[in-house]
Amino acid sequence: MAILRSRYNYQDLGLFLLRVGIGIMFVLHGWPKLTGGPERWAKVGSNMQLLGIDFMPELWGFMAGFAEAIGGMLLVLGLFFRPVCLLLVITMMVATLRHITAGDGFGGYSHALEAGILFFTLMLIGPGKYSLDRALFPPAINRSTF
Repeated sequence: MAILRSRYNYQDLGLFLLRVGIGIMFVLHGWPKLTGGPERWAKVGSNMQLLGIDFMPELWGFMAGFAEAIGGMLLVLGLFFRPVCLLLVITMMVATLRHITAGDGFGGYSHALEAGILFFTLMLIGPGKYSLDRALFPPAINRSTF
């Protein structure tokens, strides 16, 4: 079977489609948080109490919405990819912890946990060939000689 002997020639295209799909989903997921205003930010940000951080919940809630909505846009573009993935990993860790401590069960926290695993893995892989990071910050050419 040819498909089993594939050399994975389309991995950059697959990574691009993954970035675009997940990025759009997180824009849609985070936009209501980002535009929800101080009351919504305070509600979302109060989850930081689970980590012992009980000051400025509005800031933390805004940052969660920012990480999801603006981070999702940056994922689509492949711009500032690794810092964005790190912010999203942290956001998903807090979301996972919130659902676990609320007793939501696996069905309640699995989405956030899966997304955290995805963003951590993407952070290790990088944005791929079809990204603004690649265009703006091309890989250094190894000019070392032995």
